[in-house]
Amino acid sequence: MPNTQTDSLLIRLKLQFLRFWDSDLCWRFRHAPVIILSFVIAAGMILSAVFASWIAPYNPFDLASFDLANAFLPPAWEEGGSREFLLGTDDQGRDMLSAILYGLRVSLEIGLSSVFISVVLGISLGLLSGYVGGVTDAVIMRFCDVMLSFPAILLALLIDGVIRVVLPEGTHDEASYAVLIFAISLSGWVKYARTVRGSTLAEKKREYVQAAQVFGVSSLRIMFTHILPNVLGPILVLVTVQIATAIITEATLSFLGVGVPPTTPSLGTLIRIGNEFLFSGEWWITIFPGLTLIVFVLTINLLGDWLRDALNPKLQGQS
Repeated sequence: MPNTQTDSLLIRLKLQFLRFWDSDLCWRFRHAPVIILSFVIAAGMILSAVFASWIAPYNPFDLASFDLANAFLPPAWEEGGSREFLLGTDDQGRDMLSAILYGLRVSLEIGLSSVFISVVLGISLGLLSGYVGGVTDAVIMRFCDVMLSFPAILLALLIDGVIRVVLPEGTHDEASYAVLIFAISLSGWVKYARTVRGSTLAEKKREYVQAAQVFGVSSLRIMFTHILPNVLGPILVLVTVQIATAIITEATLSFLGVGVPPTTPSLGTLIRIGNEFLFSGEWWITIFPGLTLIVFVLTINLLGDWLRDALNPKLQGQS
């Protein structure tokens, strides 16, 4: 009996895989070399960041491992470089390769957390606004208009400044992660809310929603079990693009000195530290983190643009 159940499960998984492999989305992916390369690069960078503890030669959070005698060492292929530090060291003697891997992890943690909060908040308010309508819709949309009138960076700077004034001075570094996530997510939920609201206005007029209403299904269940699955397409595209935007926002705030603490090796702090020594010849301290940020954001944006086109019904018949 267990073997029969196992065989049945394997058959179902095989059928699901074959169905996905023959799908239009997978076919488009397999015939897009640039997108395949972007996916491989992005996936490799994400896995490197996730497993930085095993991949990185050193732990940049361990202050006891820093040796100022190793500060400003150039990359290994440059004169004066060391094989022990492949990409050189920064002003504290910290291995740049390890700092970049851990910094990418920090940037990903902040970016993914802020996007998750933005998605939950935006979808909930968008569904509520589009389904209920009336005064509720007007209030939520006017609040969205107010939020859109502020640039994301300016809004994040404002929130960060207010919270730093409210919190005791000794708790700024401990609360920096939460402040960054809150500031970025508060400026990012509006796009999700407006997108979901527009799709909900169209979906709630369809027959399946009206039938659910006739059978007495609650509004909350209709919104989250009937309408939500049918409006997720545009949300997936937005999530892909917003991850890159959130990482850039975090890097910008950290570069300006209002993000994570200077001792935390995020990509933004590494670029800011390297910028101070760029014209004195220590180019690697800012160039390598900057290239990492550029390549990662570029691959994510390419994947987002491709996903938008692949999910566009008007382009389904095109090869």
